[in-house]
Amino acid sequence: MNAPVTSTEDLIYSVEDGIARITFNRPQARNALTFAMYEQMAAICENINQDHSIKALIMTGAGDKAFASGTDISQFRAFKTAQDALDYEARIDRVLGTLEQCRVPVIAAIAGACTGGGAGIAACCDIRIGTEATRIGFPIARTLGNCLSMSNISRLVSLIGPARTKDLIFKARLVEAPEALALGLLNEVVPDVETLQRRATETAKLVAGHAPITLEVTKEAVRRIRRTLSREEGEDLILRAYMSEDFREGMDAFLNKRVPNFKGK
Repeated sequence: MNAPVTSTEDLIYSVEDGIARITFNRPQARNALTFAMYEQMAAICENINQDHSIKALIMTGAGDKAFASGTDISQFRAFKTAQDALDYEARIDRVLGTLEQCRVPVIAAIAGACTGGGAGIAACCDIRIGTEATRIGFPIARTLGNCLSMSNISRLVSLIGPARTKDLIFKARLVEAPEALALGLLNEVVPDVETLQRRATETAKLVAGHAPITLEVTKEAVRRIRRTLSREEGEDLILRAYMSEDFREGMDAFLNKRVPNFKGK
C-alpha cells in the first residue's frame, strides 16, 4: 500500500464516512496549483485506489472566487529549454491521467472561475456541479500563448466535440454556467456556494451507496473508448508553443499585469 497522504497548507485532504475531499487552498492566488500540489493530488488518487474504504472523492476550491485557475504562472519562470516544456506536459499528462483513472467517482464542486489547468482537472472528473456564478474556460490564447496538453485536448474534444473545443479556445472566453450546462461542461447548476457543497456531498453519498465495481468498470470503459493523443504524438506542437517568443511575452505580461503583444513567433 502507498504511504499515507496528509494535508498541506496549499492542499487540504480529508476523509469522512468513506467520502474523500480535496480542497485547493490558495484563495489568495485563485487556487492556482504549484507543481507540489499536482503531485500531492496524484498521490492521493493512488492511495484511494488502494484504500477500498473510500467510495467517492469530492474536489473543490477554497473560497467562492475560483475552483482552480490552473498552474501558478511563477512555476514557468524556470523554463529555459525544450526539455523543460516536454517535462511539464509529461507531468500534467501523468497527474491528470492518475486523477482520471482514480477508481472511485470523482465529483468537482466548482465555485467561481475554473480556468486553464483547473478546467483540465474538472474535465477529468466524472460529475461537475457548479453555481450560477461558475465560469469555465481556457483563455490561454489571450493570456499566455501556450497550449493545452495533448490529453487535455483529447478530453475536451470527447466532452464537447471538436467545433466547440476550437470555439472555446480560439475565442479565449469563459463560458457562463447556463451555457456550460448546455455544453456538458457542467452536469448541474445550483444557486450558491453553500448549496454547492451540500449538493456535492449528497451526490458523493448517493454514488458511494451503489455497486462500486459497476461504477469502476463503467468509468474505465468510457475512458478506454476515447481516443487520447499521446505526448509523443503532440511533441512538435508542445515545443512550438512553449519555445515561442509569444509564450515568453505572455508569461511576462501576465506576471507584470499588462496586455501581451503577441507576434506569432
